[in-house]
Amino acid sequence: QVQLVESGGGLVQAGGSLRLSCTASGSIWSIYSMGWFRQAPGKDRVALGTFRWRNGDTTYADSVKGRFTFSRDNAKNTVYLQMNSLKPEDTAVYYCAAQFSSALHYQYWGQGTQVTVSS
Repeated sequence: QVQLVESGGGLVQAGGSLRLSCTASGSIWSIYSMGWFRQAPGKDRVALGTFRWRNGDTTYADSVKGRFTFSRDNAKNTVYLQMNSLKPEDTAVYYCAAQFSSALHYQYWGQGTQVTVSS
């Protein structure tokens, strides 16, 4: 099993930046990929992209490409979501998740962290 703890959410003005953290513990050697997601009020959860745990390869959804960046601190078993040029429509609860195989769904989820972007 893997435990994921998120932090870094908050209130920011439009055009500002935030960095979210997701620290993994447990069977981290089994992680194939980390994903970032968000869910706005009354809307479905949306995938923002993926971070391949072993080689650091990334993919991004078109909606955040060029504004959001994934990275990792190996020593801390932490992945980061750097969000720049934030817009009010980025307001949502943000989640990280881990999967053990590309053939599996994301089995493990963080608790979520609220990001609010004011206009």
